[in-house]
Amino acid sequence: MKRIYPLLLLSLLAACQSPATLTPAAPPKHPVVLLGEVHDNALGHQQRYAWLKAQIKAGWRPAIAMEQFDVERQADMDQARAKRPKDVDFLIKKAGGTRWDWPLYRPVIQLALQYDLPLLAANLSRQDAAILMKNPQASLVSLAGMDLNADIAPAVLAGQRQAVQAGHCGKLPLAMEEPMARAQIARDRLMAQVMTPYLSQGVVLIAGNGHTRRDIGVGQWLPQAYSVGFVESEQDHDFDEVHIIAATPRPDPCATLQLKPS
Repeated sequence: MKRIYPLLLLSLLAACQSPATLTPAAPPKHPVVLLGEVHDNALGHQQRYAWLKAQIKAGWRPAIAMEQFDVERQADMDQARAKRPKDVDFLIKKAGGTRWDWPLYRPVIQLALQYDLPLLAANLSRQDAAILMKNPQASLVSLAGMDLNADIAPAVLAGQRQAVQAGHCGKLPLAMEEPMARAQIARDRLMAQVMTPYLSQGVVLIAGNGHTRRDIGVGQWLPQAYSVGFVESEQDHDFDEVHIIAATPRPDPCATLQLKPS
């Protein structure tokens, strides 16, 4: 599967599916859910929101973990909610930063505030990811004391290397494959760690499809998780449940990307 990276957006073609046709799994059957996205695809965000809202209206009350907030911002999020419990924009301003297109995520945050659901910061900071980019063998200890860069199965590392290379049109220097792969794995492990205290209550992850795919994503560290992909290509099938969405028009990133050699 081709992954969407900050410096790269992949252009894919697919058919469109109406939100009215979505048939989400019953919450009691899948209390731990990974909900994917193509970061810039507004239709996919709308369909995912419809999926989640239907579950919550049916009575599910999960914690909502979000890739869009770095774990270090959890206290800021909690303080913002304590001060203005229903103010989505205030929370984003205090804890969100500038990396994301926040109007796309605002409805999910609003849902959490409306139903008073735990809202969890789940992402690895760029500063911590940079540690592995400089030294792929470095220890990277999480807030809970786990080394996020230890005991990685060779198949998972190989799969992540393949994914980051594919996500850069095959132009990524080989020397960058392992550092980037290990940074992605660290993100997945941290997301799983953030979700773990809420397994009995139910918890859902809002993240890119690369993190929610079942073969090399967060599910490697939370095997009970049910993965749902909102994807632009029928070839992207590394999920328990797949929703095909129309591709967002965008320039071909491979046409101008220049990396190799090294």
